[in-house]
Amino acid sequence: MAEVIIELNHANIYQGNNLVLQDVNLTVNKGEFVYLVGKTGTGKSSLLKTLYGELPLTEGEGIVAGFSLKGMDWKKVPYLRRNLGVVFQDFQLLTDRNVNNNLKFVLRATGWTDEKLMDEKIADVLDKVGLKAKGFKMPFELSGGEQQRIDIARALLNSPKLILADEPTGNLDPETSDEIMSLLVSISRDYNTAIVMASHDYIVVQKFPARMIRTERGKVIDNATINID
Repeated sequence: MAEVIIELNHANIYQGNNLVLQDVNLTVNKGEFVYLVGKTGTGKSSLLKTLYGELPLTEGEGIVAGFSLKGMDWKKVPYLRRNLGVVFQDFQLLTDRNVNNNLKFVLRATGWTDEKLMDEKIADVLDKVGLKAKGFKMPFELSGGEQQRIDIARALLNSPKLILADEPTGNLDPETSDEIMSLLVSISRDYNTAIVMASHDYIVVQKFPARMIRTERGKVIDNATINID
């Protein structure tokens, strides 16, 4: 039987006091690639933020990578995040240090202490994203596509069961978007990592088809189809 990585039952998703998504029921299994689509402002980011512990879950049940989200103590959030990787649209790399030290910063923040093991892990993830020789580059010396690959490398550091990607191709040209999508799809397949990717780029979604979840009018619709309007 497939290992369940995300399970939400009758979950209400709030942004502050505003109910954004109502009665969300969702299951994502290990190694599954899932798109999260929907118009801007329909709750995609709020759903992702709830899954990685930035927004609290107060109503309904939710389990992510074995952690219960309901009433999660802020002290437990770092432990949840060690089991998942988050990829952002705007890369969020630290501009004052090179690629290796960006990645080392995350490892230290998640409890790594052995320098040799950290160096090996950094080399491993850079190899996975095809940037083995770029560890000594500063972020400003990298193209947008390379920065996004570093962001993905960062998400892979703790060998996560789940990667949450918020519009990872949003700032990239079509050719670079295709490269990033191919990378994400191969990570999902080769490492059996579940990936939930928010996107409003329907060209990408059609080129790399997968299960689709849509946010619409306060609801989450599973196995949705694209309606381009």
